[in-house]
Amino acid sequence: MKRSSFLQRTLGLVGASFLFSSFSSRKISVDFSAINAESSPFSLPALPYSFEALEPSIDRLTMEIHHDRHHKAYVDNLNKAVANTPMANLSLEELIVNISKYPVAVRNNGGGHWNHSFFWQLLTPSKTNPSQELQNQIIKDFGSIENFKTEFTKAATSRFGSGWAWLIFKDGKLIISSTPNQDNPLMDLADIKGNPILGLDVWEHAYYLKYQNKRADYIASFWNILNWDFVSSQFAKVNK
Repeated sequence: MKRSSFLQRTLGLVGASFLFSSFSSRKISVDFSAINAESSPFSLPALPYSFEALEPSIDRLTMEIHHDRHHKAYVDNLNKAVANTPMANLSLEELIVNISKYPVAVRNNGGGHWNHSFFWQLLTPSKTNPSQELQNQIIKDFGSIENFKTEFTKAATSRFGSGWAWLIFKDGKLIISSTPNQDNPLMDLADIKGNPILGLDVWEHAYYLKYQNKRADYIASFWNILNWDFVSSQFAKVNK
C-alpha cells in the first residue's frame, strides 16, 4: 500500500485531548483560564474557527481529521485510562505536572489532550503581531524575531519522528525546546521544563495530506497563521 493511502486510512486512529483546570500549584504559573477549566471526564473543545478558516496554510480536511478524530481519540482514551481510579479526581494540569506517577496511557493521551487544546488557541486566520513586551524579550534572547523563527524552525524540523517544538519561558528567559510524542515542557519528566507560550505539532497527521513529507514547508506556513495575541497573553501571565 502506498504511504499516502496508508496515512489517510490511519489518520483517524491516533488522537488527542483538551486542556486544563484551575490547579493553583506554584510550579506552573501559566494561567489557562482562557481555554476553560477542566477535570474528568474530559471533553473535546470546540475549535475557535471553522475547519477551512486556516486555508491555505492548513487545509480543511486536515483540520477536520486532526480535531474530530485525532484529538477526540486522545480525549476518549484519557477518560478510559482514568475511569474508576483516583486519577479521575485530578485535573488535567495536576496529571500533567506529575505525569511520571501515572501509566503510559495517561502520559500519551493526557499529553495529547493538553497539547492539542493549547495548539488550537495558537492558530488564527487573522493577522496578529507579538506584543511590544514579547518582542523585546525575543530580541533580548535571540537577537531578532527572524533569528528566533530560524532557531524555532530548526528545532521543529530536527525533531526526529513525531513530537512538538516549543517556546518556553524559564528563569526570566525564552528558550526553544522540543519533546517526543505527546510530551510537553510542563511534565516533570521533560528534559527541559518551563512554561510553554508557543508550541507546534510536528506529527505527520498535522500536515501530511497537504505537505506530504515536506515538514519544512508546513513549518514555514505556520508563521502565517500564528496567533501572536495568544502567545503574547501567555507570556504576560508568566512574566511577572
